[in-house]
Amino acid sequence: MNIKPGAVVFMLMAVCMVRVQAQVIPAEKANEERIDRLLQQMTLEEKVNLIRGDVEPAATNQGQAGYLPGVPRLGVPALRFADGPPGVLTRVAGQAQTATMGVAATWSLRDAEQNGAAIGREARSLGIDVVLQPFINIDRDLTFARSYNTLGEDPFLNGAMGAAEIRGEQAQGVMSQAKHFVAYDSDSYNIFVDEQTLHEVYVAPFAAAIRAGVASIMCSYNKVNGVFACGNGDTLKTILQDEIGFKGFVTSDWGGVHNVHFLNQGLTMEMPGEVPEDSPFAGMIHTFFRTRPQNSGAPTKPNMAAMAGILGGTIPEETKGGGMDMDAFPTESDSATLRSALADGSITEATITAAARRVLYEIDRFGFLDGKQKHNVTPQDTAGNGAVIEKTAEDAAVLLKNEGGVLPLKREGTIALIGPTAGQVAAIGTFGERSPGMVGLQVGPLAALKQLAPGARVTFAVDDDMTGATIEAARLSHDGKPGLLRTDARGGSGVDATLDFTATNGKALPANSVVTWRGELEAPATGEYWIYLQLLGTRGVLRVDGKEVGRSGAVKGTVHGDVQHATQDNGLPTTDGLDNIRRAVRLTAGKHAVEVVTSVDTSNAPVQVRLNWMTPKARSEAHAAAIAAAKNAETAVVFVWTRDKPHFELPGEQDKLIEEIAAVNKRTVVVLNTSQPVKMPWIDKVAGVVEMWWPGDEGGVAEAKTLLGQNNPGGKLPMTWGRTLEDYPATSPAHPERSSKGVDGKTTFSEGVLVGYRWFDDQKIEPLYPFGYGLSYTTFALSGVKVEAASDGGADVSVSVKNTGAVRGDEVPQVYLEAPSTRPAGVQFAPKTLVGFDRVSLDAGEERRVTMHVLPRAFEYWSVERRQWVKADGPRTLLVGTSSKMLPLRVSAP
Repeated sequence: MNIKPGAVVFMLMAVCMVRVQAQVIPAEKANEERIDRLLQQMTLEEKVNLIRGDVEPAATNQGQAGYLPGVPRLGVPALRFADGPPGVLTRVAGQAQTATMGVAATWSLRDAEQNGAAIGREARSLGIDVVLQPFINIDRDLTFARSYNTLGEDPFLNGAMGAAEIRGEQAQGVMSQAKHFVAYDSDSYNIFVDEQTLHEVYVAPFAAAIRAGVASIMCSYNKVNGVFACGNGDTLKTILQDEIGFKGFVTSDWGGVHNVHFLNQGLTMEMPGEVPEDSPFAGMIHTFFRTRPQNSGAPTKPNMAAMAGILGGTIPEETKGGGMDMDAFPTESDSATLRSALADGSITEATITAAARRVLYEIDRFGFLDGKQKHNVTPQDTAGNGAVIEKTAEDAAVLLKNEGGVLPLKREGTIALIGPTAGQVAAIGTFGERSPGMVGLQVGPLAALKQLAPGARVTFAVDDDMTGATIEAARLSHDGKPGLLRTDARGGSGVDATLDFTATNGKALPANSVVTWRGELEAPATGEYWIYLQLLGTRGVLRVDGKEVGRSGAVKGTVHGDVQHATQDNGLPTTDGLDNIRRAVRLTAGKHAVEVVTSVDTSNAPVQVRLNWMTPKARSEAHAAAIAAAKNAETAVVFVWTRDKPHFELPGEQDKLIEEIAAVNKRTVVVLNTSQPVKMPWIDKVAGVVEMWWPGDEGGVAEAKTLLGQNNPGGKLPMTWGRTLEDYPATSPAHPERSSKGVDGKTTFSEGVLVGYRWFDDQKIEPLYPFGYGLSYTTFALSGVKVEAASDGGADVSVSVKNTGAVRGDEVPQVYLEAPSTRPAGVQFAPKTLVGFDRVSLDAGEERRVTMHVLPRAFEYWSVERRQWVKADGPRTLLVGTSSKMLPLRVSAP
């Protein structure tokens, strides 16, 4: 890394370039006559090829999530669908963007749109047509395994940021697919929610996406009020099509179809449709939109060991579980297919034609019928996208505590950085469906801080060494002889003193090598050993004493082209860029059978394999070194992390580490790399806390700049930070029906519209940090609030924002609407709801007038009785401030 002054100018130019390039906006409407002509020329099977996924030929397959074959005879191109968010997941590693919750924390529509543009450009580079994002479900339940993917707890913030991202993505000529419609806000697959709440909270972000022109929407796995979301006419036809006027196509979540007649209820497209027979998904995903005869053979069973590998397994620090439960995945299914439904008349060709029309509509609107599509893979715009990622990571920084001005750090002081995510950037947190990142571009906070503050005396102690040390030759044997016995797929054999074949030591094996190592591992003492299988360019399984301990996540027949990405199984790669399968194994003193078995991925890269470990003694010594480093420094900065497993906790002994460091250094600062709130039992013992989220490839530089004051944190929390998990409505012990487990197999959103801060307000629960909260290295004052009626029936709220401090910084004025004093019977209102916000950058002493538009819908509620939006009677009050708890200005709505 070499951060030069001119780099700042370059980054600003790169960000401006995003604006210039983001002008290829899809047409507002498609050519209906052209679509009619194409449909008239199509056979029934060709129409089905527009609504059912298939397997792309191996010669061109990019390992993307889905593929639509199109109709080549008529010039209707194939479509590739790639997972996110954020970023794009294919067989080619893409840059890691700042996590979606970090994007939400910017409270900046510009940042959201720039992130969308970066995602769109990446998709074009990787030959992708449809990006499966944004994820605009509500962060309702912190224990939901996918809540970290959302844009926060508030439907207005979520919808506004999601719509901005969509505008950025689609301006690059790439379709967005907003997901998941609807009420996919819990690990439960059986959701019950009242109609007012459904419209006002859970549908609202999708309505914003549709206003932004989103091309497609993904329906969700769960049932909504007793009916699967992908076959729910009430939500897909009545709400999505009739009420909101969506003209695009609806794709099922992968395996989300359970009946061919979902097609009659508003579903457009089945994904993945046909799947490879050797895919581990083959036993759990049935193709309903099939027109050829059914396979008469016995159904395959899901490969649960492979599925466990895909989900990343449990690393040593994650002792309390968490993550998705595949056993709960809905498998109830009818056996009928499109072939039989057409035969008995329960589905007509007219229905298929109507569904195909929706897909063709978007293909034409985006110019794909005219060649405005790109399927070849070209170099990514790493400079332009990198500038966006770093800017977003900086804007996302939320300063939670800064006692005694401990931050920014003194550039000439003695600073101890502690923790693995101080040495390496916690770019992605958890692998999931997102871009894996480009490890070669990543610079850790340690290296960045040393570069940016050369006068500081910086020390580093890893404490939890995730790379470890290669198991030494003296500990490995086979049949009473030194070393491990190696055999390859061609029958060759040999003995290796250690298992250490990497590019780092110049011993990487040839591409596509398939090798097995067997022997004994001698433990010097009884205890818990952390054993790490590290690899790249191959897949691997580790067995100890005949039992499978762990396996790599890349699996043949799934996504990302069976390529093992370096960040897949641990979030953090090894320090030299290998994937890292880390497991805790209890060993007694003496020898234990050990086996490493590899198999090819499709990368054609050199095969790298290494077997490392951290013994109990080594872990104890590393921990002692961290405490000593903190004690000998002027300021100690502890970097802590989570993959949201376990929930609302830091994994491992990180809480204990912070407590011990704070005991020896009063100037202790904690840097959080999380995507959800965690309990902080040490909060009163540390001087500073800054939330940096999962910041993406450029996050190390952003973190260093934030700590040094070269970036003034201006982010705000997109969720309420409770004191306990029990404070939240979905995890309140008094309401088990709201939990993912539910009551009698049903999860009821009985809190209604009281999500997030609304619940805390209604129940008068004091949070640790409120929604919208965030400190700064400067201070601000808001004054002179005014409101005027807007021409669209809404309101324009203006306020003066002044930087009253000594340095430049950003503030986010926020507008909330109080509940009406007179409430119609049977209608629920939150005490107040967010209705407007903006982010403004001000020099020291600068003052600016900011105007925020409040949409007419903000003054309305969904009337269940009248089945329409109704404006509430009586006067309303607008509150203006800088968080949901700091709203000093009041004004009557016009």
